[in-house]
Amino acid sequence: MKKIVLTIFALSLVFSSCEFDKGFEEMNVNPGKAAQLEVANKFASVVLRTSGGRYENWRASLIYQSVMIQHLSSTAGYWSGDRYFRNDGYATSLWDRYYPSAVKEIEDIKAQLTAEGNSGSEMGMTRILRVFIYSRITDLHGDCPYSEAGQGYTNGILKPKYDAQKDIYADFLKELDEAVAQIGSSTTLGASDLIFQGNTAKWKAWGNSMMLRLAMRMSKVDAANAQAWATKAIGNGTMTSNAHIALIAHTDGPGGINKNGHGEVFQADGNGRMSKTFVDFLKDDPRLPILAARRSDKSTAIADLIGMPNGSTSATVSDTSIYAEPNRAVITGTDVPMVLQTYAEVEFLKAEAAQRGWTSGSAATHYNNGVKAAMQMLSQIYPKAAAITDAEVTAYLALKPYDAAKGLQMIGEQYWAATLFNEYEAFSNWRRTGFPVLTPTNDPGNVTGGTIPRRLIWPMGEESTNADNYKAAVAAQGANNFTTRVWWDK
Repeated sequence: MKKIVLTIFALSLVFSSCEFDKGFEEMNVNPGKAAQLEVANKFASVVLRTSGGRYENWRASLIYQSVMIQHLSSTAGYWSGDRYFRNDGYATSLWDRYYPSAVKEIEDIKAQLTAEGNSGSEMGMTRILRVFIYSRITDLHGDCPYSEAGQGYTNGILKPKYDAQKDIYADFLKELDEAVAQIGSSTTLGASDLIFQGNTAKWKAWGNSMMLRLAMRMSKVDAANAQAWATKAIGNGTMTSNAHIALIAHTDGPGGINKNGHGEVFQADGNGRMSKTFVDFLKDDPRLPILAARRSDKSTAIADLIGMPNGSTSATVSDTSIYAEPNRAVITGTDVPMVLQTYAEVEFLKAEAAQRGWTSGSAATHYNNGVKAAMQMLSQIYPKAAAITDAEVTAYLALKPYDAAKGLQMIGEQYWAATLFNEYEAFSNWRRTGFPVLTPTNDPGNVTGGTIPRRLIWPMGEESTNADNYKAAVAAQGANNFTTRVWWDK
């Protein structure tokens, strides 16, 4: 990844309007300095902010969601997620990081493109990324600032209202539909596009794939619109292979946001283990020795890969070294990509749509395509991963063939297996579908009554800094706790 250098620009000196000053404005403008940062430089920055740093990836992604969804487990007390403890700073970390960075920057880029009269590929790409950024926030927290967010500088809105998630979703789908139509055959962003390197065909496919994801998210609360938008997305053209995976490139340096945030966490924190739930599901799966390794001797032999039960503590587990952890030799590097959406996920969503009778496609075919893509994408995402062969995929599918009688369960389980380290999506899809069926823990200190959380909380600071809008949001959505459900999770 080429290092993007952000230049510092001088502001023109503003003179009074007296007659003596006329004509001097031009003399005080440096012709060698631009009056505005180029969108290309800003775009590279906002993509990296979307991937996120160590802070929110440690807290919102791993400490909370990865263990709530039982991908990982830990005995460390501050790993709050699978014992359902409340740590406000951890639970609000995505919100706290995204609004001042990714949200602010994407709104700034959109405003600049509008001012420049750019209604082409760059605007379409910006709108798609903007939907993705806000979708993470609203899916995790529910109602949130959207229509007035990130406009403190451009429009002087310092206390944005919380939009209803139902309304946000309606706008998301409209935005994606219009954004895809704006994208042409090329873009000026080039290497600043750290997702698809300027490939506009892939951006269009991702926009439609995001439309499919968000359409299916509404399946419990608005099946008619979910079907209509899902059908539209599929008809418009979604991802068609692992070459279309939306991921953000990272490097080992020079530092900070250039590095994969999850990788930075694993450099600093050795407490995460693979969950027993996850390892047991993968026992006959060729992905297991790629994703997991034993802590004590780095063995990837299947017999050595034991998952740690969720809810474990230092009192119940005396030696954590015997348990498998995420494979440090393969998947936890600071230079591996951060995945946003995969072709495998798209195929599983299509399988679900077919299983529900919403489309005429074959649920079994899409399911098989999804399993194959999920297995074979690992060597693409992680360069050190062993390639899984067609023969291995065929053997697995023969062992566990698609059964329409329990189709939704099988699809949900495979979606969960394919979204390790995409914990925002894993948590959202589990809440929507209920699959896989997870057994909650019941630590004496939990704040949910022994149930898996349904959302993460809003920052308590909002109660004082944005009081009226915060109160309105509580009145509309419900109490600011982990068990209040977001709109689409009913």
